[in-house]
Amino acid sequence: MDNGFAKKLAELKAHLAKVILGKSEILDELLVALLSGGHILMEDVPGVGKTTLAKALAKSFSGDFKRVQFTPDLLPTDILGSSVYSPRDGSFTFKEGPIFTNILLADEINRASPRTQSSLLEAMSERQASIEGKTYPLPAPFLVIATQNPIEFHGTYPLPEAQLDRFGVRINLGYPAREFEIEILYSQFHHHPLDDVSPILDRGMILAMQEAVRGVKVERSVASYIVDLVDATRRHASVRVGSSPRGALILFRTAQAHAFLQARDYTIPEDVKAVAIPTLAHRLSLDTKAKYAGLAKEDVVREILAQTSVGV
Repeated sequence: MDNGFAKKLAELKAHLAKVILGKSEILDELLVALLSGGHILMEDVPGVGKTTLAKALAKSFSGDFKRVQFTPDLLPTDILGSSVYSPRDGSFTFKEGPIFTNILLADEINRASPRTQSSLLEAMSERQASIEGKTYPLPAPFLVIATQNPIEFHGTYPLPEAQLDRFGVRINLGYPAREFEIEILYSQFHHHPLDDVSPILDRGMILAMQEAVRGVKVERSVASYIVDLVDATRRHASVRVGSSPRGALILFRTAQAHAFLQARDYTIPEDVKAVAIPTLAHRLSLDTKAKYAGLAKEDVVREILAQTSVGV
């Protein structure tokens, strides 16, 4: 890895670690998603720092940032934009919506209607938006960070499988360890640590890093291991719908990003294992029996990792 890249990534992680304490592995997953160009879904109980972490990442970037609070009455045009009529000359002028940005924070995405949620599908997969019969390219880089609360279902609309499949990784922050929770109390004694976060990366730096990630070598044995893992999700007894080929492609890219983060220009099976759960778990649909038995999707991926051997 270029020394300049390594220094910037270390600086970025140090900044984020001051905002979200004791979550080094989570920060690595976040950086892997950023480097691989994948979108991020943060799912956890209220108050653990999902929105704070998303805002900290956005503030570490000198590009454009927009935040949208998703609500039941939010319309697709509120995200994509629409044509505005001018009574002066009778013309229509297109006004861009918040999706025309580098980082879009979709806060509590599952509170919006399925119609509004689906307005993000094209943007997330193709980096473009079709509005009123015309296609508009989105700025590069383009990253969606969405948050949702999995335990509150009143007034929410669960994300469909097609939407979940667009996210590169799903991150669960979890509660902090006791010693870090004490530190959290004192870290906000005078002001919020988020106020100290300043831009570290610019658009050119992120694009250069993402291009470098694509150059990380992947042996065919590692690629075969990725396909074996994805195929195992489709044949697992408790899984109704396994990972799609898109899941295999994203696992390939996140493994490259993990190797890059470890300052290597080649991937090893351990890179795949490190990112398999955040990359694959949210793509699985469990059968009814497994759901009522309390089986977690993450446990299914762990079982597959334990049972799948690495080819030579």
